[in-house]
Amino acid sequence: MVNTTQEAATAGGDEMRAEIRRLSFSYGDKTVVKSVSMPIYKDRITALIGPSGCGKTTLLRCFNRMHDLYNDTEYEGEIALLPENRNILSSDIDPIEVRMRISMVFQKPNPFPKSIFENVAYGLRVRGVKRRSFIEETVERALAQAGLWNEVKDRLGASALALSGGQQQRLCIARALATDPEIVLLDEPTSALDPISTAHIEELVVTLKQNVTIVIVTHNLHQAARISDYTGFMYLGELIEFGRTPGLFTKPKDARTESYITGRFG
Repeated sequence: MVNTTQEAATAGGDEMRAEIRRLSFSYGDKTVVKSVSMPIYKDRITALIGPSGCGKTTLLRCFNRMHDLYNDTEYEGEIALLPENRNILSSDIDPIEVRMRISMVFQKPNPFPKSIFENVAYGLRVRGVKRRSFIEETVERALAQAGLWNEVKDRLGASALALSGGQQQRLCIARALATDPEIVLLDEPTSALDPISTAHIEELVVTLKQNVTIVIVTHNLHQAARISDYTGFMYLGELIEFGRTPGLFTKPKDARTESYITGRFG
């Protein structure tokens, strides 16, 4: 098991925003995530890497209770938001509240069949916000944060489905940012994009960490090395190794990590 207490103590003063504590997750009788413990540092980018089917996306979706939408699933352990030390997996916490505080962007851009404006305003309307001026200000801010405002400001009423793939993904990021989340989850956000759009998204993510904590699942090891501050390597549902990204990629402590990042399996 990874010694996250030691990692936390040697993280160069970075403050933890959340902590995964012996988290397991099962579909029926199949355990997909196995007793994972890991810190998530505030205003830093944490990457989850590992071969397909190792539990990365399943772990990510635990953060905003996406698995609650399906039957016959079970969580064990905790994901604690800090500093309040609140377990977001607790049965007395509304999953809708969790999803407002922890937003998610999926692998394939999934804009709603609505206008550009209404896509970004959606979360605010779900929260019951009605003041038009506040919604307009928030939509502009989120689109600017996502690097999209100058491209769409004159066509906010147009369908989001008319945007390019890269623009659609930035719109989804803007939608995720509009509710002012504490953590943003990114599940392979560039896997369906061309290299130019991928570069734009990577630049955007690095900029966003100034104001929000980010956890990203990626199969692209070069991407993880380029943009993340911390990396966790998962294999067969377990967290094999966690640490600062440069150290994990250049001097991995576990032979399985070294085999994966050097291309010997996965």
